[in-house]
Amino acid sequence: MKSQKLKLLSFSGIDGAGKSTQIDALLRYLDERGHRFNLYTFWDDVVAFSKYREHLTLRLFKGEKGVGSPDRPIARRDKNVTSWYMVLLRLFLYIFDAFRLSAVVSRQAAKDAEFVIFDRYIYDELANLPHQHWPVRLYIRLLLRIVPRPDLAFLLDADPENAVLRKPEYPLEFAHRNRNAYLAIANIAGLTLLAPSSISETTEAIRNSLASLKPGASTTVLPGHAFPVSSAKTPSS
Repeated sequence: MKSQKLKLLSFSGIDGAGKSTQIDALLRYLDERGHRFNLYTFWDDVVAFSKYREHLTLRLFKGEKGVGSPDRPIARRDKNVTSWYMVLLRLFLYIFDAFRLSAVVSRQAAKDAEFVIFDRYIYDELANLPHQHWPVRLYIRLLLRIVPRPDLAFLLDADPENAVLRKPEYPLEFAHRNRNAYLAIANIAGLTLLAPSSISETTEAIRNSLASLKPGASTTVLPGHAFPVSSAKTPSS
């Protein structure tokens, strides 16, 4: 159970949307105002069996490891693999991740932090699922009942072409498909959608949302954009 005092924030979006840029700006903003906060990276701090999962996908699908950049593009093969057996494996593993996420938030409620910020959340995994099938949509809704709902859950939208140029890791076709999946999850989970705009406009929109802390029941569209400087790992399976 999340404490009334603790405020939970999450940042989600396709690779190259600029989550790390905005998270860094938010942390500086909170620090300047004397707020106590903790930052969690979903893949490193929450995901169950993360090392084994990464090792398994690297061996099975022969993709490259690391984070792509314009001067060093890489070709990952993990969440863009959509075979039926990978979907079944994800359905199984994401249940463990949901319970671990709930445990992480519960432990934070007993500490003195005012804000807990997540670099990616369960939504980023759910975007890997074929949501066009009704049993999968039912699974998503059930899983969302397990995990704590953030006070603010930001989805940073981005143009797939620009995102792939900034962070070349996955094919452009997958980036388009992944963006559509995120938008579908936003509608199901009621995320705050930050539409592409300048870095400063996105930062201002996030600060305005933070001041109000009134998460809506449906997707809210705010001006926003981000240029990525991320080196964080992304959920890969």
